[in-house]
Amino acid sequence: MTAPTESIADVVIVGGAVMGSSTAFHLLSDPGFKGRVVVVEKDATYRLSASALSAASIRQQYSSAVNIRISLYGIQFLRSIGERLAVDGERPEIDLREGGYLYCASPAGASILEENHALQAAEGADILLMDPAALKARFPWLNVEDLALGTWGRTGEGWFDGWGLLQAFRKKARSLGAEYVKGEVVAVEREGRRVVAVRLADGTRIACGALINCAGSGGRAIAEKAGMDIPVQAKRRYVFTFTCRDKVENCPLLIDTSGAYVRPEGDGFICGASPEADLDPDWHDEDPASQEIDFSFFEEFIWPSLAHRVPAFEAIRPGRAWAGPYDMSLLDHNAIIGRAGDMENFYLCNGFSGHGLQQAPAVGRGLAELIVHGGYRTLDLSELGYERVLANRPLLERNVI
Repeated sequence: MTAPTESIADVVIVGGAVMGSSTAFHLLSDPGFKGRVVVVEKDATYRLSASALSAASIRQQYSSAVNIRISLYGIQFLRSIGERLAVDGERPEIDLREGGYLYCASPAGASILEENHALQAAEGADILLMDPAALKARFPWLNVEDLALGTWGRTGEGWFDGWGLLQAFRKKARSLGAEYVKGEVVAVEREGRRVVAVRLADGTRIACGALINCAGSGGRAIAEKAGMDIPVQAKRRYVFTFTCRDKVENCPLLIDTSGAYVRPEGDGFICGASPEADLDPDWHDEDPASQEIDFSFFEEFIWPSLAHRVPAFEAIRPGRAWAGPYDMSLLDHNAIIGRAGDMENFYLCNGFSGHGLQQAPAVGRGLAELIVHGGYRTLDLSELGYERVLANRPLLERNVI
C-alpha cells in the first residue's frame, strides 16, 4: 500500500472553478507573491459547477455601490481578456456580447428602479432610465402597457461564455505555476486561530500558510470542517431553452416584473427564474434527484410571464433544459468574502447568489491583495466581509435574479 503523501503550500485553494482559478491567477500575478499555490478540485470536469451551468452574464444594475464597482471592473477585465489571460500567444475568447440588461418596473416598483438608477449613474455605469414610450421605441416587440419604467444597460452589460472564462483563468493560473490537485477535502486541521493543513480523501495532507474556501456548492461544508458556520445554502436553479417562430430583434437580457428572465443564446433563447422561497429546492452534488428538472415551472410560470411581456414568445418551441447549483447567501443575497472572523489565515469566498462569474475578476484580485498585502488595495470589498454575518448586519441587495 502506498503511504499517504504530505506536502507544504503557501496557499491552498479549495475549489478550482472560476473563483478559485481567478484567485490563483491573481495571486501568482502579484509581484509581491513568490509562494506555492495548490488548488484542490474534487471534480476536474466541472460538470456540476455553477461556473459551467449558469446563464453567464454581467450587469451593473445593482442597488449597492460595492456590487456596481465590482462589475464595472469585471466588464473591463472581460473586454481585455485576450491580453490579460493569453498563454504563449494564445488568446482566449469568451464571446462577450454587450446586449445590456433590461429591468422592467410596474408602477409599484418604479420608485425603487429610480433610486437604483441614480446610484448606478453616480458610480459611472452606463444605464438608461426609460419611460414606456422610449422602451417601445427601442424594443418594439415589448409589451409596455403595464410598465411604468425600465432601465437598460447601453454598454457594460451582457453575456458571455462562462465555460470559456473558467478555462481561461485555469489555463493562465497553471501557466504561472498553480498546481491543480484532484481530490476532496475531508478535514481541516486547526491550531488555535490558524489553519495548519487540509487532508484529502486519499489520505494526502497538505500543510498551508493560508486556506481559501472557493468550494461553491460545497463551501458551507468546508467552513464547518474549519469549525465555523456560514449562512450559505446551495439551491437548485433551472435554465430552459427555446426557439421562437418570429424574430425578436436586439433582445437584451430582460428581467420581467414577475422575476422571470430571458436572453438570446445562439439562434434561440435561454430563460429562468427564482422560485418562491417556500418552493426553493436545495441542491446536492451527490444526489441525482436534486438535479432533476421541474418542467412545470417553465410551463406554468416562466413561459406565461415571458409571453405576456414579449407577445412573440407565445409561439415557441421548447428545447433542452438543465439544473445547476446556486449558492445562496441566506443573510442578504450577497457574497461573503475575506478573512473568516478571528481566523488568521482562513479566507471565505462563498455565497455569490448567482453573481459569481461576473464578480470573479474583482474578487480574485481582492483576495490576492488581502493575502499578499494584508488589505484591499484597489477596490475595498470589506462591506462583503464575514463581520456583517457576526453582527447580523445584512447588506441588502434589491436586484436579485
